[in-house]
Amino acid sequence: MKKYLHAASAVALAVCAANASAFTQETHKRIVIDAVSYMAANPETTNYNRLKAAAEAAGYTIDEFANAVGQGAYDVDDFEDTYICGAITGDCVQAPVWGIGSFVATYTAWWHFQNHSRGADVHGNDIGGYNYDLMPNPGLEDNMLAGWLNSDHLDDGRGGMRGWFGREDSEYNSYGVTEANYRLESYSSKDMYEDFEEAAFQPIDNLGQYWYNQFWDQPSAQTLGFALHTTDLLQPHHTWVTSAHSHGGWEAWVADYYDSENLNDSGLVETALLDITPPVPGNREIRGTLTEGGAYSYQNGGIVLSSNDHGDRVEVAKKMIPHAIAMTVHILNHAADRF
Repeated sequence: MKKYLHAASAVALAVCAANASAFTQETHKRIVIDAVSYMAANPETTNYNRLKAAAEAAGYTIDEFANAVGQGAYDVDDFEDTYICGAITGDCVQAPVWGIGSFVATYTAWWHFQNHSRGADVHGNDIGGYNYDLMPNPGLEDNMLAGWLNSDHLDDGRGGMRGWFGREDSEYNSYGVTEANYRLESYSSKDMYEDFEEAAFQPIDNLGQYWYNQFWDQPSAQTLGFALHTTDLLQPHHTWVTSAHSHGGWEAWVADYYDSENLNDSGLVETALLDITPPVPGNREIRGTLTEGGAYSYQNGGIVLSSNDHGDRVEVAKKMIPHAIAMTVHILNHAADRF
């Protein structure tokens, strides 16, 4: 299998079936495809013609290109790039034994959050990522995970941190590769990851910026797609930072009602484009745009953490999905000039 953890090497795709580590994978892909469709329908107000020309120059039809970028956004949830090692045994695994098909399928999910309930983190990021110790409202699944992973550490390679009895079974240097990739201009030390319940994971805007940097240096549909997994920022559980509070149920509901509730309504996308500032032309930095998307979901989507009412979910989804598509349109407009 191909691997995608570094520009030159990277991470094997997992074969597990997740339904709650983020928007469902199909929803991630659909958001990208709908963003390209919006651009096609509005070439006079988007950079569609440049995007189409770039796709065709690379040997794609525009539909094939949208599918390839969407598949990249889909694939990020399958990265086998994050292993957590047992405090006692030293054994390193990429998922809890009960994780397949549950609220967290693999530990790569921990890089897919941005905590809008707080400010700067210990790394120096303006907004931090997943951190159980600093959650605004942990739920049952969060507490289960923290108990299950109590005192466990992030895999930091051979010769790194060990279990209580000096045991070590490193599978992948997640600290030296994955965390380092997403560190960007921030600071990290191993002791920030030695106890899961206090670990401060890098936020998803750093993940998005890392992959956009790879795209910027060597444009491809795949790396652009990886960067666009950041539509997780329009999933309120990811900005309120919780794996609980109907996290999986909400995401499954969005996938089930995406079409029947017309969540991708083009009129709503047009309005949403005004709420998010596009990246500066010619500048590779996109984290400001991504963070605005996160701020919107935090401010406008919190009710789905406490209510499973269909009407409440429709109201929130008709804000979140159009804004996710709009954020994607802004990134695609920006990227088109880089091909």
